[in-house]
Amino acid sequence: MLQAPPKPVSQQADLLTVDSLHVSFGRDISAKAVVRNVSFSLRPGRCLAIVGESGSGKSVTARALIGLAGRHARVHARQLSFDGTDLIGLHDRGWRRIRGNGIGFVLQDALVSLDPLRRVGKEIGEGLRLHGAVSSRQELAQRVIALLKLVGIPEPEIKAKQLPQQLSGGQRQRALIAAALALDPHLLIADEPTTALDVTAQAQVLALLEETKTRGKALILVSHDLAVVSRVADEVLVMRQGEVVERGTAAQIFGDPRHSYTRQLLDAVPSGRPRGSRLSSSAIGEQTEPAVQSPQTSRPIVLEATNLVKRFKGPDGTLRAAVDGVSFELRSGETLGIVGESGSGKSTMARMVLALEGPDGGAVQFEGRAWTTLAERERRARRRSISIIYQDPLSSFDPRWTVGRILSDSLSMDVETSRKRQERVIELLDLVGLSSALLGRRPLELSGGQRQRVAIARAIAPNPAVIVCDEPVSALDVSIQAQVLDLLDDLKRHLGMSYLFISHDLGVVRHISDRIIVMRQGRIVDCGATEEIFLNPQSEYTRSLIAAMPRLVRDPEISRPSMMLERGIA
Repeated sequence: MLQAPPKPVSQQADLLTVDSLHVSFGRDISAKAVVRNVSFSLRPGRCLAIVGESGSGKSVTARALIGLAGRHARVHARQLSFDGTDLIGLHDRGWRRIRGNGIGFVLQDALVSLDPLRRVGKEIGEGLRLHGAVSSRQELAQRVIALLKLVGIPEPEIKAKQLPQQLSGGQRQRALIAAALALDPHLLIADEPTTALDVTAQAQVLALLEETKTRGKALILVSHDLAVVSRVADEVLVMRQGEVVERGTAAQIFGDPRHSYTRQLLDAVPSGRPRGSRLSSSAIGEQTEPAVQSPQTSRPIVLEATNLVKRFKGPDGTLRAAVDGVSFELRSGETLGIVGESGSGKSTMARMVLALEGPDGGAVQFEGRAWTTLAERERRARRRSISIIYQDPLSSFDPRWTVGRILSDSLSMDVETSRKRQERVIELLDLVGLSSALLGRRPLELSGGQRQRVAIARAIAPNPAVIVCDEPVSALDVSIQAQVLDLLDDLKRHLGMSYLFISHDLGVVRHISDRIIVMRQGRIVDCGATEEIFLNPQSEYTRSLIAAMPRLVRDPEISRPSMMLERGIA
C-alpha cells in the first residue's frame, strides 16, 4: 500500500517547474520531435491553460508531466520538477507515489480510459484503495458516492454499480473527473475535461475547477474550448506544431492577442457569429456555390418521426423511458438541431432514426416510406441514403483497418474500379482537411481531431440524403471545428443533404441549425426556429441551458463571471 500522506505545499513557491521540455518519438535520424522547448511554472491556486490545434503537442506536453508520454517517447528537459521532486528519470515506483496522490489526471477519451469490464464505482475507488486512503469497504463506498455527487452525476448509488458503457458520454467523462479528484491532489491536469459535457454539466465541472483553485490546488487545463479557458485560466500557452507561439495572462491572450495564429483561433469561435456566416478564412477543399434555396416549409419532408418511445430496464429492474413520445420532421436541405442535457434521450432517439434501435412505440418514415417498421433485409438497400457521424469515432472504427480501407469500404458500389475508389478516398480526405499521407495509418495512430474528421469523411462518402451528426465537432479544436462547420454548410447547400445535428454546444447548434428541438428526460420541451429559441425560449429549462452557455470572455480580469456553487450548479 502507498500510504504516505501528501506534504504541505507552500502557496508562494512554484509547485511545478518546466524548463525547455522536449518530447520526441523514434531514435536517431528517424526521431520526430512533437514538443520543443516548452517552459512554464505554476504555483498553487493558479490555472494554466494550454490551447492549440489538434496535433499541436498539447496532450503530449500534459502527459509528459505525469510520465505517460508514451512507451517509445523520449522526454528531455533542463528542469522538470514537481513539489521538489525531479521528474526526469523517475522510476515506476516514484511515479506511482505521485500519480493520483500528488498529481491527478483527467484523460480525454472517457470510453477508452474506463475499463469496460469494471463497475464505475470500483474504477473511481481504485486510487483510494491503492493509496490506503480508506479503512473499510463501507468507507470506500461512501467516498465513491460522495465523489459522484461532487461531479454532478444523478442517481450516484445506481451509477456506481453500472459499467461505463451503460452511462452517457457526459456521465463517463464526469466519472473520470471524480477518479482524478479522489485523493485531492495538489495538481490536477485536465485534458479536455468538458469536451463531452452538456452545458449544465459543464457549468458544474467549471464551478468544481474554480473551487479546486480556491482551495489552493494548481490546475493545468488542456482544451480547445476557448470560452471555457477564458473563464477559468489565469495564464494561457498557445501551442502550434509542438512549440509555444504565444503566452500571457488570460486578459492579454483574449483581450489583446499578439500572434496571428491566436487571433485566428479566437475568430473561429462560433458563439455570437450570425447564422450562415463563415467561421474559417478558407473552407476545406473546394468552395461550393450556395444553391438557390426555396422556403423551408415548401421543401419535401425527408424524415418524419411520430410518437417515438424507447424504454430500458435500469439496474434496479424498473423500466425507464429514455425517449417518451417524441415527434418531429426534417425537410430536404434543412439542419435540425437537437440539444439537451446528457441522458436526455438525444442519442437514443438518433439510434432509432437510424433503425439501430427498434422503438417500443411510434415509427419513423424515411423519404416518404416506412423505415423503422421494416425488416432489416428490406432496409439494407436504402441504408446508404442515411449515415451518421458518431460522437466517439475511435469506438466506431475497426482498429485493424487503415484510414484508406475505412473510407473505401464506405463508398457506394457504383465506384467500381480500384483507381476510382482511391481517387475518391483522397478527395474525401481533402474535403475534411486531411493529407493522403494518413491513408496507411490506423485509428489509434491518429489524434482525436484527425479521427473525427475521418468519421465525417466516412459519413459523406456514399452521398447520403440525411446525415445524423451525433456531436460531430466535439473533439475538434476551434479552427478545425470552424472549417468542418463551414464544410457541412457548403455540402448541405450544394447537395441538398439534411442534417439531424445533435450537440451539447449551444453556440455550435445556434450557428448551424435552421430549427432546434430541446429535449429533457426523453421529451421535447421546446421547438422552433433557431433565433426564436434563443431570443424567446418558451420553457424554463431552455432558459436555464442558454444561461449556462460558456461565452468567450475577452477581458477575464474585468468581466469573468463568478461560477457560484450556491446557485445549484454543483
